[in-house]
Amino acid sequence: MRDSTPGQLSLFADAAGVDPAEITAATRGLAAALPATIRLGTSSWSFPGWTGIVYATHNGRPATEQDLARHGLRAYAAHPLLRTVSLDRTFYAPLTAVEFTRYAGEVPPDFRFVVKAPAAFTDPVIRRPGSGEPARDNPSFLDAAAAAVAFVRPAASGLGAKAGPLVFQFPPLGRRLLADVPQLIARLGAFAAALPRIAMLAFEVRDPELAVPDFAAAIGAAGVVPCLAVHARMPPVAEQAAAFGLDRADSPWPVIARWNLHAGHDYAGAKARYAPFDRLVDEDQPTRAALAGLAMGAAAAGRETFITINNKAEGSAPLSVVALAARIATLDVRTPSGEHPGPLLDRGRIPSSS
Repeated sequence: MRDSTPGQLSLFADAAGVDPAEITAATRGLAAALPATIRLGTSSWSFPGWTGIVYATHNGRPATEQDLARHGLRAYAAHPLLRTVSLDRTFYAPLTAVEFTRYAGEVPPDFRFVVKAPAAFTDPVIRRPGSGEPARDNPSFLDAAAAAVAFVRPAASGLGAKAGPLVFQFPPLGRRLLADVPQLIARLGAFAAALPRIAMLAFEVRDPELAVPDFAAAIGAAGVVPCLAVHARMPPVAEQAAAFGLDRADSPWPVIARWNLHAGHDYAGAKARYAPFDRLVDEDQPTRAALAGLAMGAAAAGRETFITINNKAEGSAPLSVVALAARIATLDVRTPSGEHPGPLLDRGRIPSSS
């Protein structure tokens, strides 16, 4: 679920007109101190409430949602802590390789996109427009051949080196499929095995019944990474990480997490409480601590981390990124070479103020 899909639909008009906000020395120092393997970002980028945080004013006023959707990605990617973004519009309709290439042209070489697969391949039902209620069975559910043609190949070829995880997000799958969890896990494993291995692939589930070691083993055998769904429906992130083995020092997988929704809220309620997304409202310290530990543990083992955050997690996704980065920087770990750097903040590597 994205914050504003319509905002992502209008792409690449002729005039630019969106500039990045001024970044403090403290934030730049924090970004410079984080391990390069840790990429943090948000879900989409087209939010006028981020003016002064990510974007400068435009002609003396905040840029509109449409302006940001068309022209904001370059300014977003100029923020030193925003080194990835979740491209969510693809959940609703696929993009062509040309469209992916145009996105890639807006960001620097070390930027990576997290891209959601179309629901056409992850939702077992076709839903009625507006209400989202199931209308009929979805004939393309778990159709790996169609997913490869419509999504995996265009994303991988269009984004090239800037492709991060391609995430197949499975919505709640319903009582019929969950009546036989082992069979469902086997089907998901077979789907994973049939997808082409030309990009990093990840599966994210929204049913607690699937947050189990057997699910991780089934898709992991096919080279697909379990993605942590930080969501009100799901167990806490630390429990998911333990079930998937992502908290182990010998885990072979990158850490991929999508921090979607604060516990105790639905999307509509969170949007009403948090809009215009310009401040942290409900800070979630346990989730922040768990994600920071996973990220730094992965960095110590030389593994990558991709964490994208929704406005509905704490109130303002870019401010959540800054807070998470600061939490990561307090951790004390050993690097793969055995060096013991100590907490980054304690070593004076991060300015304490601007």
